[in-house]
Amino acid sequence: MNKLLASIGILAQAGLSLTPLLAQNEKTNVLFIAVDDLKPILGCYGDTLVKTPNIDRLAANGTVFLQNYCQQAVCGPTRASLLTGMRPDYTKVWDLKTKMRDVNPDILSLPQYFKQQGYETAGIGKIFDPRCVDNDLDRPSWSIPYYKESNDYYSSETGRPAAFYQSPETKALVRKYRAEGEKKGLSGSALWRYSVEKIKPSVECVDVPDNAYTDGADALHAIEIMDGLAKGKKPFFFAVGFHRPHLPFVAPSKYWDLYKRDDMPVAAFQQKAENSPDLAYHHAGELYSYSDIPPLASFSDQMVGLDLPLDKQKELIHGYYASASYTDAQVGRILDALDSLGLAKNTIIVLWGDHGWHLGDHNLWCKHTNFEQATHAPLIISAPGYKPDVSNSLSEFTDVFPTLCDLAGLAVPQQLDGKSLVPVLTDPLASVHEYAVSQYPRFRKIPDGDEAGKAAHLMGYSLRTSQYRYTVWLKDDFRSHDHYAKDLVVARELYDYSVDPEETKNVADNEKYSPVAAALNEKMVDYFALQYQKLNARH
Repeated sequence: MNKLLASIGILAQAGLSLTPLLAQNEKTNVLFIAVDDLKPILGCYGDTLVKTPNIDRLAANGTVFLQNYCQQAVCGPTRASLLTGMRPDYTKVWDLKTKMRDVNPDILSLPQYFKQQGYETAGIGKIFDPRCVDNDLDRPSWSIPYYKESNDYYSSETGRPAAFYQSPETKALVRKYRAEGEKKGLSGSALWRYSVEKIKPSVECVDVPDNAYTDGADALHAIEIMDGLAKGKKPFFFAVGFHRPHLPFVAPSKYWDLYKRDDMPVAAFQQKAENSPDLAYHHAGELYSYSDIPPLASFSDQMVGLDLPLDKQKELIHGYYASASYTDAQVGRILDALDSLGLAKNTIIVLWGDHGWHLGDHNLWCKHTNFEQATHAPLIISAPGYKPDVSNSLSEFTDVFPTLCDLAGLAVPQQLDGKSLVPVLTDPLASVHEYAVSQYPRFRKIPDGDEAGKAAHLMGYSLRTSQYRYTVWLKDDFRSHDHYAKDLVVARELYDYSVDPEETKNVADNEKYSPVAAALNEKMVDYFALQYQKLNARH
C-alpha cells in the first residue's frame, strides 16, 4: 500500500501530494468525524484553557450546537442511537455486549442509507462501538469494506503500541504478561485481558511521534483513503473515528507540554447532590480498572463516586486535556487534506463526541450517568451554503441522521426519532425541541417504599430543557415500549441550572419547585405515551 507520509507533520511540512478533485456529480460529500469520550471542553464551547485550534477552525465555518445531548452516556448505546437516528429503547442496545442487528436485524443505519442513495461509504477508526456490531464494523453500512488498523501507517521508530502504550517499560511488561498468558493456554481476547490487566496505567506521556499511537496512524491512513474517494465517480460518506480522549490518556509529550499541571481545573463540587438518590451515581468502575488507580482510590459509604488524591485528579485532567489536543491535531490533518483535495466546498462536515465525561464533579469519573457532565456532548456541523454561527437551541444525537439527509438533498426516512436541525443552521434562534431525552440503566437496590432494599433493574429517564433537568427512575426493568404507571417510579431528580449549574441540590420535592416538577412530570408522562405508541406501532 502506498505510504503518503514519511512523517506525521502537517501536510505542507510532510510534502504530501494529493490528487486534485475529479469531477463529482451534484451530490454533496459527507465527512463524518467521531471523537470518543470528547466532552465540550473546546475553545468553540468557551473553554479558555484547552488548545483545540483545528476543531475551533471547523467551528468557525459551521454551526456549534451548545446544548446538544446524547441519548445514553456510554459508547455502544449512544453510537447505535446516533447512527440509526433511533433512541435506545428502539435499538435495544443498552449495554456494551448487545449486537445491534441481532436484536434489530432490519434496522437502518445512516451510512447504509447513504449507500442505498448511491454514495460510496467508507470508514476507519471507532464509529460504531465494535462490541455492538459484527466483525466487519456493521457490514451493511459500508460499500467499501471497513478499513482496519494497518502497520503501514505506524511510526517506524516505535512500531505499533503494546495494547495502548508506547513507554518501553510498559511495553516490556505487556510482553512479559502476554508470554505468561500464552503459557497458561490463553488466546484472543482472554490473552489480551491477561496481558493488560496487570499493567494498565491510566496515563502515558512519552516523546514519540503522533503516529506511534492508533489515532495518528489512522489519520494518515484516512488521508490516503480520502484521496482515493476523491478519484471516484460517486459522492462519498467517509467516517473517521478517533479513540482519544478515551482512557487511557496516552498522547505524545508535546501535547502534555501545552499545559501546566498546576493549572488543571479540579471540579469545584465533589459531593453527592443534596437529596439525590444513590442510584444516580456509580463508583467509576471503568477508571478503577486501570492498574495505577486501586492503590490510590477509596470509596465512601454511599454510591457517590471514587475518592482520589488531588495530585492524581490533576494528572488525570491533564491527561484528558493533552489527549483532546492530540486528537485535535489529527482532525486538523484530515481537514487540511480535504482542503488540499479541493473537496471542502462540496462537503458537509459533522464532528461529534459520543457523550460527555465526568472529571471529578460529584466525585465521579468517566460517564455512565444522567447528569449534565455525562450527557452534554459536542456537535458541530459545517455545510456548504450555511453561515457559521452558534446556537443555544436544544439538539439530540438522534437529529444527526435526518439533518445530514436534509443537507444532502435526500428524503428523510419517516421512522427516525430525530428531527432535522437545518432550521437551526438557517436561523440559530430557531428551535426544533422543547427538551432533550437521555436515559441510563442501573442494577441497584430500590431506595424507598415497600420494596426498599430489593435489588432491581432500573432505568432512569431524563428530560433536559433549557433551564431544568428532570429525571425519573423506574423499576421492573421498565422501557418506554411498556405501559407507564406512576407506581413504577422509585426516585425523582430536578435540577435548576439557572441557579445551580453544578447540580448541588435535587429540588424535586422542594415545595417552591412543585409547579415546575409537576409540569415536567406531565411532559415525561406524555413522552412515555408517545414512545409507547411509536414503538409498538413499529413492532
